[in-house]
Amino acid sequence: MDLYVFATPYRVTWDYYVLSREHTLEIKEWESQAELEYVKHKGISIFLMQAGMLGTLSALWDVLPLFSNTGWGENSNIGFLKKHMGSSFEKCPQPWVTNLTNTDDIHSGDFLAISKIRGRWGGFETLEKWVSGAYAGHSAVCLRDSEGKLWVGESGNENDKGEDVIALLPWEEWWEFELTKDDSNPHIALLPLHPDLRAKFNETAAWEYAKSMTGMPYGFHNLIFSWIDTVDGNYPSPLDANLVASVMTVWNQLQPAYAANMWNEALNKRLGTKNLSLPDVLVEVEKRGFSFAKLLAIPEQDDWVYSDGKSTSCVAFILEMYKEAGLFGELASSIQVTEFTIKDAYSLKFFENNSSRLPKWCKADDNVKLPFCQIRGKYRMELPGYNSMDLYPHMNERCPSMPPKYYRPQSC
Repeated sequence: MDLYVFATPYRVTWDYYVLSREHTLEIKEWESQAELEYVKHKGISIFLMQAGMLGTLSALWDVLPLFSNTGWGENSNIGFLKKHMGSSFEKCPQPWVTNLTNTDDIHSGDFLAISKIRGRWGGFETLEKWVSGAYAGHSAVCLRDSEGKLWVGESGNENDKGEDVIALLPWEEWWEFELTKDDSNPHIALLPLHPDLRAKFNETAAWEYAKSMTGMPYGFHNLIFSWIDTVDGNYPSPLDANLVASVMTVWNQLQPAYAANMWNEALNKRLGTKNLSLPDVLVEVEKRGFSFAKLLAIPEQDDWVYSDGKSTSCVAFILEMYKEAGLFGELASSIQVTEFTIKDAYSLKFFENNSSRLPKWCKADDNVKLPFCQIRGKYRMELPGYNSMDLYPHMNERCPSMPPKYYRPQSC
């Protein structure tokens, strides 16, 4: 049984066929005159789903449970990551939460890597990890004010209206939420800055940047573009640029406002156009004679301003702060941090490399010594490539990310 997807810039439909013979797909009505003219000149794109109907349904069965906020959902996420990424999920000895009554050893610029494994965000993060090679799906950063009070800066914090925004929260409030109210079973690691980097970290500049961004929306505009750097080296099977375009087209029909926020503005930025809808973007790409895959791979620029302001995901917010605080030095203008995934961030050679200098509480309850401090979680966190890469111009703008090895060429 073969499953086919039929697409124009204005619609996506599908059909399946059991017998090998001539088949006819009937389109009863065109979405618009523009669609009819497009089909007259360009035709309809036809995709054969390589896994077939049963294989596609099996793949959906693998994915749908990931979003369940149940033990079944958690086990599904763990199983998916073991199968597709080779994650180990070794259990830590109890207690699974570090006693952090004294936070004096946490400093401005220290990075918080967070991995959620159940519910809506758990499912989303699992897919994000799979396509990007990151072993964490969310991040936040620590800051101390002039009086020594510890805060957490986070892009993607849900406010009272249910909106995901950039927020500055007292450590106690943030930590209490993660311990008692976050139902995604978050696993959290503290990645302390290296002392040399900490000495360079300009707290005043970091605070100015954080305050200027507080209340701004989470960086949905450029979220997917930190993952896609190449024409065909970032799509684990069965994904490819054509399938991404098809999903976008469907989503554009179901939730046009959400689709505009997720990719329409960013695609217009890459084309140098304004206010083109997704169908118009796809038509414009055809007119210019290049592929949608090439359009997706154009690097994001940190200075792009969207209709609701600058757009920073959780990790871009932190790295932009690092830029402002002086950690990127002379290379700041030649690196676009909106191109970084969470893996790219924790792979930077920015963090403590001497385990004897880690806080004593970070090594207290586990005989396996990690190079960072896991402070919450039943399973031992893994961060392959941690603290290993020096900065270089145009970093992470042309990197493939194919599971399970996620090989990246030098200086991509």
